[in-house]
Amino acid sequence: QVQFVESGGGLVQPGGSLRLSCAASGSIFNIFAMGWYRQVPGKQRDVVAVVTRDYTMNYVDSVKGRFTIFRDNANNTVYLQMNSLKPEDTAVYYCNGDDSISTVLRADFASWGQGTQVTVSS
Repeated sequence: QVQFVESGGGLVQPGGSLRLSCAASGSIFNIFAMGWYRQVPGKQRDVVAVVTRDYTMNYVDSVKGRFTIFRDNANNTVYLQMNSLKPEDTAVYYCNGDDSISTVLRADFASWGQGTQVTVSS
């Protein structure tokens, strides 16, 4: 079973940038579609960005032009570069992946990692 560990969150001022990292265990990472998700207290976890195994990227409308998802298969890592951050981006960010793109898009995973907190505030 592949496991994912998120890192890179923190406190940043509006307009600032952060890069989140997601390290995957296991050698089958390269066949996975990967997604970044976020959740605020009391709300469901929503997909933010997805990168397929052939490097096709998709984003939720609210982050288009500001966030970039990219993967490094050699190092079993996927990143989320977040620029022009806004207070409404404040959330716990999670990554996850599967060889089924529908699973990734629906966030239909049996387990999640700890996530990394991103707080955008002045």
